[in-house]
Amino acid sequence: MSTFESVQQQPYSDFDVSGVSSYLDARVNDSWKTRVELGHSENREKTFDKLSAERTVFNTYRDSLTWQNDLTLDARNSLMLGGDAYQDRINSSTAFDEDSRWNRAAFIQHRFQGDSFSTELGLRHDDNQQFGSQNTWSGTLTVPLNPDNDVLLSYSEGFRAPTFNDLYYPDFSNPDLKPETSKSYELQWRSQLSDSARLETSLYRTVLQDAIIFGSNSRPQNVASAQINGFETALKQELFGWQSNLGMAIIDPRDRDSGHTLARRARRTLSWDLDRQFEQIGVGASWQAVSSSYDDLKNENPLGGYALFGLRSSWALNREIKLDLKVDNVFDKGYSRANYSHDGSQYGYREEGRAWMFGVTWTPQL
Repeated sequence: MSTFESVQQQPYSDFDVSGVSSYLDARVNDSWKTRVELGHSENREKTFDKLSAERTVFNTYRDSLTWQNDLTLDARNSLMLGGDAYQDRINSSTAFDEDSRWNRAAFIQHRFQGDSFSTELGLRHDDNQQFGSQNTWSGTLTVPLNPDNDVLLSYSEGFRAPTFNDLYYPDFSNPDLKPETSKSYELQWRSQLSDSARLETSLYRTVLQDAIIFGSNSRPQNVASAQINGFETALKQELFGWQSNLGMAIIDPRDRDSGHTLARRARRTLSWDLDRQFEQIGVGASWQAVSSSYDDLKNENPLGGYALFGLRSSWALNREIKLDLKVDNVFDKGYSRANYSHDGSQYGYREEGRAWMFGVTWTPQL
């Protein structure tokens, strides 16, 4: 006769996400404006077990620095140049091959404003300690059809290194991830319909190599070749002193090899923002509806759509101090943007319910 001991667990986790940033703007002279920004963010998680002394820690930190300079060369030409850097660090009860890394970048962008057209041409160079160097280009041509209508053609490249969470987060990561690169092409039309109404519409295509996609196993993976075709439109309108912004997006995100829809990418999104300023008091509301999607690359596990409503308010105490209060998911809507697997079964991962956020912004007048 054999005896088996059943070991039960009641794990739970505490999450703490925080961030702080500060910047300094200065006008050196009539032609040169500079900005320096410092930031620090933390993502802390502690996992406990109510039935044992088991405890695990997984904390990630990021320190960032940005320096941007805007130079006016003449009446038609301007230059933006500078650099940014960040350093990621991990403090975990699990040892990893890499527990810190840096990324340094330099960028430059030239703007030309002519009578019949304007251009922007930019270059960015990233040097990532873990994934090497990458150059990315961007360019935009703007042609005014008349005083109220502009057409824009743009091209841009992107480089995205996997985050430490993507690479090392316990049970939900992939240490073999490659960086994601992209090329985007966009046609945009901007129209000033009236003194109080503006319409912006765009068609775009983004081609991704080694796209970082989360699947039903909740682990990120690279999709060798993916493509996103999209249509976006936004109508900005002033209504009786209220600023209204109605937006819609329709996309077709696909794995180019299999033809399947990319995981966790909703095809349709509708949003509406409404804001008004009453002297020192500002109030606003947001509503967003998101269509269904799939949780896996094979499109076998659907995720339901959802709609969320939020409220916000601000109070400018004086020229230097502003208070902000924000309530997301006012009606405490239960919804899921991802599933996780356990013993062959799929479970919905419940997103955050009603959330309150309070902030203080201090902008000293130097």
